[in-house]
Amino acid sequence: MPPKTRKSSSSSAAPTAALTISSKNYGSWSLRGWLLCKMAGLEFEEKPVSSDDPSIRAELLLLSPSFLVPRLEHNGITVWDTLAIADYLHETFPKAGLLPDDPARRAHCRAICGEMHSGFSNLRAALPMNVKAHYPKFKVWAGAQADIDRITTIWRECLDAYGGPYLFGELSMADAMYAPVCSRFATYDVKLDAACAAYRDRILALPAMKEWAKAARSEPDDLEELDAEF
Repeated sequence: MPPKTRKSSSSSAAPTAALTISSKNYGSWSLRGWLLCKMAGLEFEEKPVSSDDPSIRAELLLLSPSFLVPRLEHNGITVWDTLAIADYLHETFPKAGLLPDDPARRAHCRAICGEMHSGFSNLRAALPMNVKAHYPKFKVWAGAQADIDRITTIWRECLDAYGGPYLFGELSMADAMYAPVCSRFATYDVKLDAACAAYRDRILALPAMKEWAKAARSEPDDLEELDAEF
């Protein structure tokens, strides 16, 4: 089922915006920010930062305590941190539906986005994002499996409560926040129940996700630490 599109409050004369991102192959947070901008209907220029930049390289390898990308510049405002970008886009383009209209759904959406933002460190370390790679029958250890179990519980609860096809019915910031997890699950051949596998495939089939993945596959393998680890 194709995603429903909502009319954004942006127009053909929308102000120039720029989104600074890192690698499309390895950059899970960049993907989240990029998807949020796409969902909001924001016209923006991509400003890639090379992974040769020491601070960006440290971020991608989970060696940095702070995230420098994605960073959105729009209407003279600069905002970084993915949740901050999501809130800014929701306030600027409320008709895009990044957050549900219903207060209870909206609170639930914020809660699981916050959980994704601050948690699942074992998953991030054990299954780093790598769009181009595929590891059939990858061995998932206990710490990462606990994170996977929690994520799939979140997915099932949302899909059951709100009827799908996305976590809160229609596409929302929650789907953008969990999209890199869908990519990770495909890369590392993570076994999922039918409902979660269908949701993973639905997210990966989004036109924006296909656009991102196509660009990721054209990048050089410039983070040998990740490519050689598995």
